[in-house]
Amino acid sequence: MQSLVMRAGVVAVVAAGVGYAAAALAQAELVPDTVEGHVTAAAKAAGLDLGGILSVCLPSNGPEPRPANDTAEPAKVFDNLYYVGIQSVSAWAVTTSQGIILIDSLNNAQEAQNSIEGGLRKLRLNPADIKYIIITHAHADHYGGATYLATKFHAQLVMSDLDWAYLEGPQQRPQAPDRGPIPQRGMSVKDGDKLTLGDTTIEFYVTPPHTPGTVSLIIPLKEGALRHVGGEWGGTAFNFAPTLENFQTYAASAERFAKIAAERGVDVPLSNHSTFDDALLKIQALKARKAGQPHPFATGPASMARYLTVAAECAKGRASALIEKREEPK
Repeated sequence: MQSLVMRAGVVAVVAAGVGYAAAALAQAELVPDTVEGHVTAAAKAAGLDLGGILSVCLPSNGPEPRPANDTAEPAKVFDNLYYVGIQSVSAWAVTTSQGIILIDSLNNAQEAQNSIEGGLRKLRLNPADIKYIIITHAHADHYGGATYLATKFHAQLVMSDLDWAYLEGPQQRPQAPDRGPIPQRGMSVKDGDKLTLGDTTIEFYVTPPHTPGTVSLIIPLKEGALRHVGGEWGGTAFNFAPTLENFQTYAASAERFAKIAAERGVDVPLSNHSTFDDALLKIQALKARKAGQPHPFATGPASMARYLTVAAECAKGRASALIEKREEPK
């Protein structure tokens, strides 16, 4: 059996040589339930513009190693959405009529202070207006700065009940020295819950198994008189136990969130790692954007569907690899 990495590499090269119209990527045809079939489907859905998420098809996947200078300039992305993350991990600030909802808190207090608190000030926003801090999942690169921010600005922490319980249980690996402390339990959310602050409501959907209670989000966005809808896939990399059940669960979560995103009209795919949604590249394109040009982040509902198709098909490919390995003659 060819290695999955070889197959993914070959298929990605083939796909890169072919242009696909968005409407043709609905994937109505039946995908063969094989490694080759699923990786081919993922590469086709990725086309020329979704190479970041396609990387999860590789056996070693996930965000790249942290750069030596792991910082990024804060940026206004929409009228009510701001990037306040670093290169290796994202944090987003959603402004509302009654304060700020922060999405994720980076690795530790220093990063939260420099990039989130400092970033908001650079953007002429007041970090004291942070009312809620959503933690998309129970990994330290997303909750590490939460305690600092919640304590300093009296903000309410929000995470799924499943992930609060996960953090309160025995930890499977020691805490890295550059990661902040596990936060005290705050507000718990369940699948389908909503958080409203002023004129803005964010929807939560539980999408395991990146962690047991990873949440993916639906976020209303504004650009002048235009309205957009963001969809943040809350946990991307396959850094869970590599079991058949987990890969099947991941694929089911991605397909379910794709249906929800389509129903909500999501046209802005978002991630909590810029590796996957190319957020930093899009921010540079946004700075160079001229009047009348499309918004680099507003890539359309078909793009969101393709993004989650890639995620699902890569997971199905990994599941098929496990099945094929079991069936190999001894």
